[in-house]
Amino acid sequence: MDYLEERGHLLTEQINPNSKNLDQLTSLELVDLFNKEDVQTLKAIAQARLELAQAIDVSAKSLGRGGRLFYVGAGTSGRLGVLDAAECPPTFCTDPDLVQGIIAGGAAALVRSSENLEDRTEDGASAIAQRQIIEKDVVVGISAGGTTPFVHGALEAAKQRGATTIAMSCVPAEQVPIIVDIDIRLLTGPEVLAGSTRLKAGTVTKMALNILSTGVMVRLGKVYGNRMVDVSVTNRKLRDRALRMLEDLTELNREEAQVLLKRSGKRVKLALLMHWTGLDAQQGQQLLDSHQGNLREAIQKHSQSH
Repeated sequence: MDYLEERGHLLTEQINPNSKNLDQLTSLELVDLFNKEDVQTLKAIAQARLELAQAIDVSAKSLGRGGRLFYVGAGTSGRLGVLDAAECPPTFCTDPDLVQGIIAGGAAALVRSSENLEDRTEDGASAIAQRQIIEKDVVVGISAGGTTPFVHGALEAAKQRGATTIAMSCVPAEQVPIIVDIDIRLLTGPEVLAGSTRLKAGTVTKMALNILSTGVMVRLGKVYGNRMVDVSVTNRKLRDRALRMLEDLTELNREEAQVLLKRSGKRVKLALLMHWTGLDAQQGQQLLDSHQGNLREAIQKHSQSH
Protein backbone atom coordinates (compact mmCIF):
# COMPACT_ATOMS: atom_id res chain seq x y z
CA MET A 1 0.00 0.00 0.00
CA ASP A 2 1.32 3.46 -0.91
CA TYR A 3 2.26 5.69 2.01
CA LEU A 4 -0.21 8.58 2.31
CA GLU A 5 1.01 11.62 4.20
CA GLU A 6 -1.27 12.84 6.99
CA ARG A 7 -2.36 16.43 6.29
CA GLY A 8 -4.94 16.98 9.03
CA HIS A 9 -2.61 19.25 11.00
CA LEU A 10 -2.50 21.85 8.23
CA LEU A 11 -4.38 25.06 9.00
CA THR A 12 -6.33 24.79 5.74
CA GLU A 13 -7.49 21.24 6.61
CA GLN A 14 -8.60 21.86 10.18
CA ILE A 15 -12.22 21.92 11.34
CA ASN A 16 -13.78 25.34 11.85
CA PRO A 17 -15.60 25.36 15.23
CA ASN A 18 -17.88 28.18 14.00
CA SER A 19 -19.45 26.03 11.29
CA LYS A 20 -19.87 22.62 12.90
CA ASN A 21 -23.63 22.84 12.35
CA LEU A 22 -23.30 24.09 8.77
CA ASP A 23 -25.85 21.63 7.40
CA GLN A 24 -28.47 22.85 9.89
CA LEU A 25 -28.24 26.58 9.16
CA THR A 26 -30.85 28.59 7.31
CA SER A 27 -29.78 30.28 4.09
CA LEU A 28 -29.57 33.65 5.84
CA GLU A 29 -27.47 32.13 8.64
CA LEU A 30 -25.17 30.65 5.97
CA VAL A 31 -24.68 34.05 4.36
CA ASP A 32 -24.01 35.70 7.72
CA LEU A 33 -21.49 33.02 8.68
CA PHE A 34 -19.59 33.36 5.41
CA ASN A 35 -19.58 37.13 5.79
CA LYS A 36 -18.20 36.88 9.31
CA GLU A 37 -15.50 34.37 8.32
CA ASP A 38 -14.42 36.36 5.26
CA VAL A 39 -13.25 39.17 7.54
CA GLN A 40 -10.21 36.96 8.12
CA THR A 41 -9.07 37.60 4.54
CA LEU A 42 -8.52 41.30 5.23
CA LYS A 43 -6.56 40.52 8.38
CA ALA A 44 -4.42 38.02 6.48
CA ILE A 45 -3.53 40.58 3.81
CA ALA A 46 -2.60 43.11 6.51
CA GLN A 47 -0.32 40.60 8.22
CA ALA A 48 1.44 39.86 4.92
CA ARG A 49 1.80 43.50 3.86
CA LEU A 50 5.60 43.64 4.08
CA GLU A 51 6.10 40.50 2.01
CA LEU A 52 3.56 41.67 -0.58
CA ALA A 53 5.33 45.02 -0.89
CA GLN A 54 8.66 43.24 -1.30
CA ALA A 55 7.13 41.03 -4.00
CA ILE A 56 5.90 44.11 -5.86
CA ASP A 57 9.31 45.75 -5.75
CA VAL A 58 11.35 42.76 -6.91
CA SER A 59 8.82 41.86 -9.61
CA ALA A 60 8.69 45.40 -10.97
CA LYS A 61 12.48 45.54 -11.03
CA SER A 62 12.70 42.23 -12.89
CA LEU A 63 10.01 43.13 -15.43
CA GLY A 64 11.59 46.54 -15.90
CA ARG A 65 14.76 44.87 -17.15
CA GLY A 66 13.05 42.50 -19.52
CA GLY A 67 11.90 39.72 -17.20
CA ARG A 68 8.53 37.98 -17.01
CA LEU A 69 6.16 37.13 -14.15
CA PHE A 70 4.80 33.59 -13.86
CA TYR A 71 2.08 32.24 -11.57
CA VAL A 72 2.19 28.48 -10.96
CA GLY A 73 -0.54 26.46 -9.28
CA ALA A 74 -2.97 23.56 -9.43
CA GLY A 75 -6.75 23.49 -9.03
CA THR A 76 -8.20 26.71 -7.61
CA SER A 77 -4.76 28.21 -7.04
CA GLY A 78 -3.77 27.58 -10.64
CA ARG A 79 -7.03 28.97 -12.00
CA LEU A 80 -6.64 32.15 -9.95
CA GLY A 81 -3.12 32.63 -11.31
CA VAL A 82 -4.28 32.16 -14.89
CA LEU A 83 -7.14 34.60 -14.28
CA ASP A 84 -4.87 37.33 -12.94
CA ALA A 85 -2.41 36.87 -15.80
CA ALA A 86 -5.20 36.96 -18.40
CA GLU A 87 -6.51 40.26 -17.03
CA CYS A 88 -3.20 42.13 -17.40
CA PRO A 89 -3.26 42.68 -21.21
CA PRO A 90 -6.70 44.35 -21.37
CA THR A 91 -6.14 46.35 -18.19
CA PHE A 92 -2.56 47.48 -18.77
CA CYS A 93 -2.02 46.80 -22.50
CA THR A 94 0.81 44.42 -21.68
CA ASP A 95 2.19 41.73 -23.97
CA PRO A 96 0.49 38.41 -23.08
CA ASP A 97 3.94 36.94 -22.46
CA LEU A 98 4.76 39.46 -19.71
CA VAL A 99 2.53 37.87 -17.05
CA GLN A 100 1.68 34.19 -17.54
CA GLY A 101 -0.29 31.61 -15.61
CA ILE A 102 0.80 27.97 -15.45
CA ILE A 103 -1.73 25.42 -14.20
CA ALA A 104 -1.26 21.71 -13.66
CA GLY A 105 -3.07 19.96 -16.49
CA GLY A 106 -2.86 22.93 -18.85
CA ALA A 107 -5.78 24.79 -20.40
CA ALA A 108 -8.18 21.85 -19.96
CA ALA A 109 -7.82 22.16 -16.16
CA LEU A 110 -9.40 25.62 -16.28
CA VAL A 111 -12.86 24.21 -16.93
CA ARG A 112 -12.58 20.61 -15.81
CA SER A 113 -11.11 19.45 -12.50
CA SER A 114 -7.65 17.95 -12.92
CA GLU A 115 -6.55 17.92 -9.29
CA ASN A 116 -4.91 14.51 -9.68
CA LEU A 117 -2.23 16.13 -11.84
CA GLU A 118 -0.96 18.30 -8.98
CA ASP A 119 0.96 15.36 -7.49
CA ARG A 120 3.54 15.29 -10.30
CA THR A 121 6.62 17.24 -9.20
CA GLU A 122 8.31 16.58 -12.52
CA ASP A 123 5.45 18.26 -14.42
CA GLY A 124 6.08 21.49 -12.52
CA ALA A 125 9.77 21.37 -13.38
CA SER A 126 8.93 20.58 -17.01
CA ALA A 127 6.61 23.61 -17.23
CA ILE A 128 9.47 25.86 -16.13
CA ALA A 129 11.81 24.35 -18.72
CA GLN A 130 9.24 24.66 -21.50
CA ARG A 131 8.92 28.39 -20.90
CA GLN A 132 12.70 28.80 -20.85
CA ILE A 133 12.64 30.71 -17.59
CA ILE A 134 15.86 32.62 -16.84
CA GLU A 135 17.33 34.70 -14.02
CA LYS A 136 15.42 37.86 -15.03
CA ASP A 137 12.08 36.12 -14.49
CA VAL A 138 9.92 35.87 -11.35
CA VAL A 139 8.01 32.70 -10.47
CA VAL A 140 5.17 32.80 -7.92
CA GLY A 141 4.18 29.37 -6.63
CA ILE A 142 0.60 29.36 -5.34
CA SER A 143 -0.55 26.56 -3.04
CA ALA A 144 -3.20 27.04 -0.34
CA GLY A 145 -1.95 24.12 1.73
CA GLY A 146 1.66 24.74 0.75
CA THR A 147 2.37 21.12 -0.17
CA THR A 148 1.43 20.84 -3.87
CA PRO A 149 4.20 18.80 -5.57
CA PHE A 150 3.59 20.47 -8.96
CA VAL A 151 4.25 23.88 -7.40
CA HIS A 152 7.30 22.72 -5.46
CA GLY A 153 8.75 21.17 -8.60
CA ALA A 154 8.27 24.44 -10.47
CA LEU A 155 9.80 26.56 -7.71
CA GLU A 156 12.83 24.31 -7.39
CA ALA A 157 13.39 24.32 -11.15
CA ALA A 158 13.02 28.10 -11.28
CA LYS A 159 15.49 28.46 -8.43
CA GLN A 160 18.03 26.33 -10.27
CA ARG A 161 17.69 28.62 -13.28
CA GLY A 162 18.40 31.69 -11.14
CA ALA A 163 14.90 33.16 -11.25
CA THR A 164 13.39 35.03 -8.30
CA THR A 165 11.02 32.71 -6.44
CA ILE A 166 7.95 33.70 -4.41
CA ALA A 167 5.63 31.38 -2.50
CA MET A 168 2.02 32.20 -1.69
CA SER A 169 0.28 29.85 0.74
CA CYS A 170 -2.31 29.81 3.53
CA VAL A 171 -0.50 27.73 6.17
CA PRO A 172 2.09 28.86 8.74
CA ALA A 173 5.76 28.46 7.86
CA GLU A 174 6.29 26.08 10.77
CA GLN A 175 3.74 23.67 9.27
CA VAL A 176 5.17 23.73 5.74
CA PRO A 177 8.60 25.36 5.28
CA ILE A 178 9.18 26.62 1.73
CA ILE A 179 12.63 27.85 0.73
CA VAL A 180 12.06 30.81 -1.59
CA ASP A 181 13.19 34.42 -1.94
CA ILE A 182 9.90 35.81 -0.63
CA ASP A 183 7.49 33.74 1.46
CA ILE A 184 3.94 35.16 1.55
CA ARG A 185 1.70 33.53 4.17
CA LEU A 186 -2.00 34.37 3.96
CA LEU A 187 -3.46 32.89 7.13
CA THR A 188 -7.25 32.87 7.01
CA GLY A 189 -7.82 29.88 9.29
CA PRO A 190 -9.99 26.77 8.81
CA GLU A 191 -12.62 26.93 6.07
CA VAL A 192 -16.38 27.11 6.70
CA LEU A 193 -16.58 23.89 4.67
CA ALA A 194 -13.63 21.91 6.05
CA GLY A 195 -10.76 21.67 3.55
CA SER A 196 -12.52 23.60 0.77
CA THR A 197 -9.75 26.04 0.00
CA ARG A 198 -11.65 27.65 -2.87
CA LEU A 199 -13.36 29.62 -0.07
CA LYS A 200 -11.34 31.91 2.25
CA ALA A 201 -8.00 30.68 0.95
CA GLY A 202 -9.12 31.28 -2.64
CA THR A 203 -10.53 34.70 -1.79
CA VAL A 204 -7.39 35.89 -0.04
CA THR A 205 -5.23 34.54 -2.87
CA LYS A 206 -7.27 36.53 -5.41
CA MET A 207 -6.86 39.62 -3.23
CA ALA A 208 -3.10 39.12 -2.97
CA LEU A 209 -2.74 38.60 -6.72
CA ASN A 210 -4.80 41.74 -7.38
CA ILE A 211 -2.41 43.71 -5.17
CA LEU A 212 0.72 42.14 -6.64
CA SER A 213 -0.07 42.59 -10.33
CA THR A 214 -1.61 46.04 -9.95
CA GLY A 215 1.25 47.17 -7.73
CA VAL A 216 3.80 45.97 -10.28
CA MET A 217 2.02 47.80 -13.09
CA VAL A 218 1.90 51.00 -11.02
CA ARG A 219 5.65 50.73 -10.43
CA LEU A 220 6.17 50.18 -14.17
CA GLY A 221 4.36 53.42 -15.04
CA LYS A 222 1.21 51.80 -16.41
CA VAL A 223 -0.94 54.08 -14.26
CA TYR A 224 -1.30 57.88 -14.05
CA GLY A 225 -2.81 58.99 -10.76
CA ASN A 226 -5.36 56.24 -10.27
CA ARG A 227 -6.26 55.95 -13.96
CA MET A 228 -5.50 52.93 -16.15
CA VAL A 229 -3.98 55.05 -18.92
CA ASP A 230 -2.54 51.97 -20.64
CA VAL A 231 -5.98 50.40 -21.06
CA SER A 232 -6.48 48.44 -24.28
CA VAL A 233 -9.34 50.15 -26.15
CA THR A 234 -10.92 47.02 -27.62
CA ASN A 235 -14.66 47.35 -26.98
CA ARG A 236 -17.38 49.94 -26.38
CA LYS A 237 -17.01 49.90 -22.59
CA LEU A 238 -13.26 50.44 -22.75
CA ARG A 239 -13.61 53.11 -25.45
CA ASP A 240 -16.04 54.98 -23.21
CA ARG A 241 -13.62 54.65 -20.28
CA ALA A 242 -10.78 55.98 -22.44
CA LEU A 243 -12.83 58.98 -23.54
CA ARG A 244 -13.94 59.75 -19.99
CA MET A 245 -10.32 59.67 -18.84
CA LEU A 246 -9.36 62.14 -21.55
CA GLU A 247 -12.32 64.39 -20.73
CA ASP A 248 -11.64 64.35 -16.99
CA LEU A 249 -7.89 64.89 -17.21
CA THR A 250 -7.79 67.42 -20.07
CA GLU A 251 -11.17 69.21 -19.80
CA LEU A 252 -11.81 68.44 -23.47
CA ASN A 253 -15.38 67.79 -24.51
CA ARG A 254 -16.49 64.38 -25.79
CA GLU A 255 -16.00 65.21 -29.46
CA GLU A 256 -12.56 66.72 -28.91
CA ALA A 257 -11.55 63.69 -26.84
CA GLN A 258 -12.64 61.40 -29.67
CA VAL A 259 -10.46 63.30 -32.14
CA LEU A 260 -7.47 63.16 -29.78
CA LEU A 261 -7.93 59.43 -29.12
CA LYS A 262 -8.06 58.76 -32.86
CA ARG A 263 -4.89 60.81 -33.49
CA SER A 264 -3.07 58.78 -30.85
CA GLY A 265 -4.04 55.46 -32.39
CA LYS A 266 -6.40 54.69 -29.48
CA ARG A 267 -3.59 54.99 -26.94
CA VAL A 268 -4.80 56.99 -23.95
CA LYS A 269 -1.37 57.55 -22.44
CA LEU A 270 -0.02 58.86 -25.73
CA ALA A 271 -3.12 61.00 -26.24
CA LEU A 272 -2.57 62.69 -22.87
CA LEU A 273 1.09 63.31 -23.64
CA MET A 274 0.23 64.80 -27.03
CA HIS A 275 -2.34 67.11 -25.47
CA TRP A 276 -0.08 68.32 -22.66
CA THR A 277 3.10 68.73 -24.72
CA GLY A 278 1.90 69.59 -28.21
CA LEU A 279 3.96 66.74 -29.69
CA ASP A 280 2.62 64.63 -32.53
CA ALA A 281 2.05 60.89 -32.13
CA GLN A 282 5.48 59.84 -33.35
CA GLN A 283 7.36 62.38 -31.23
CA GLY A 284 5.22 61.57 -28.21
CA GLN A 285 5.82 57.84 -28.53
CA GLN A 286 9.56 58.41 -28.80
CA LEU A 287 9.48 60.49 -25.60
CA LEU A 288 7.45 57.81 -23.80
CA ASP A 289 9.80 55.08 -24.98
CA SER A 290 12.79 57.01 -23.66
CA HIS A 291 11.15 56.93 -20.22
CA GLN A 292 10.05 53.28 -20.32
CA GLY A 293 6.45 54.35 -20.85
CA ASN A 294 6.22 56.42 -17.67
CA LEU A 295 3.86 59.29 -18.53
CA ARG A 296 4.62 61.45 -15.49
CA GLU A 297 8.38 61.24 -16.03
CA ALA A 298 8.02 61.97 -19.75
CA ILE A 299 5.91 65.09 -19.09
CA GLN A 300 8.34 66.35 -16.44
CA LYS A 301 11.29 65.85 -18.79
CA HIS A 302 9.53 67.71 -21.58
CA SER A 303 8.58 70.66 -19.35
CA GLN A 304 12.17 70.94 -18.06
CA SER A 305 13.55 71.14 -21.57
CA HIS A 306 11.03 73.72 -22.79
